[in-house]
Amino acid sequence: MSFSLASPEASSASHPLAPYGWDEGWEAEFAPYARQGLVPGRVVRVDRGQCDVATAGGVVRADTAFVTPHDPLRVICTGDWAVLDPAGGDPRFVREYLPRRTAFVRSTSSLRSEGQILAANLDHAIIAVSLAVELDLGRIERFLALGWESGALPLIVLTKADLVADPAVLGHLVDDVRTTAPGVQVLAVSAATGEGVEVLSAVLSAGTSVLLGVSGAGKSTLANALLGDEVMEVRAIREVDGKGRHTTTTRNLLAMPGGGVLIDTPGLRGVGLWDAETGVGQVFSEIEELAERCRFHDCAHVSEPGCAVLASVEDGSLSVRRLESYRKLLRENQRIVAKTDARLRGEIRREWKRKGAEGRAAMEAKRGGAPGRMR
Repeated sequence: MSFSLASPEASSASHPLAPYGWDEGWEAEFAPYARQGLVPGRVVRVDRGQCDVATAGGVVRADTAFVTPHDPLRVICTGDWAVLDPAGGDPRFVREYLPRRTAFVRSTSSLRSEGQILAANLDHAIIAVSLAVELDLGRIERFLALGWESGALPLIVLTKADLVADPAVLGHLVDDVRTTAPGVQVLAVSAATGEGVEVLSAVLSAGTSVLLGVSGAGKSTLANALLGDEVMEVRAIREVDGKGRHTTTTRNLLAMPGGGVLIDTPGLRGVGLWDAETGVGQVFSEIEELAERCRFHDCAHVSEPGCAVLASVEDGSLSVRRLESYRKLLRENQRIVAKTDARLRGEIRREWKRKGAEGRAAMEAKRGGAPGRMR
């Protein structure tokens, strides 16, 4: 069976790639390539210069030599829509990929702090958090910042809910996470008992979802529950700290039986921010709203008079932990951006000098000397 993507008779809904997320928008983007005789496909896995691509004729292996630029954010990745040579070529090359709608990017752990793209063209960013260990709210906020920045809709899934025997305790844990994640849906799920899996499947049935979390968060078990099969290998987790070896070693894209596409990722040891100022602001939206009521528009929320943020800390409506986490993520993101933005680096250095001069002046004043002069 053949399809002409440039033809009005071709329906995106009935296309063999529809289960992988093909729609009218992608069809329009691909039309110029279709006229050249090239074919579309969705990247389901990338591995050492080659990738597996789901096409109308099935999954094929293709060479990525033409889509491996020096910029790590422009290399082809799982979730991309590839522009492929027609069948028959050996090797068969990916010539290009369609412009991404969304992308999940984190900072690498290298000294250069390069960005690393984990998955592309996402509708949902599922953050898996295990209830087998104590909740790390700061880590959840970090994942959420990247999730919002990706352009996808974040969703927090509290896995292993069956390990919390008391419903009241489970309710408190869910409430704690909801407070940490304003505007984000939070679901308690147990792959072992099936609790919450059906609801989650319904939420993810339209669009592409990426499954994120640290090693031991139960991502592979959850993926198996959503896919209805033992697709992902599951390994035992240490009871002492909830950690384990990485079950998933590559990023894999799979169509779910109830609709929707799932990308499973390896457990992330480090989750560094990458130019995620907007995402941080979304995670801490209540602080950003309070900041608009501060007396000074450039208020740093440290000791300034008329600071609405500090007033909320004092009256108990905003926790100290929440404010400190906000400051920490903003500082980290600023450092990352400054490494690639000379103008911002200069601004940060001038700000440091200004604060240093103010600090020295204050010390001189306390000692009884003239402000701004060194003895």
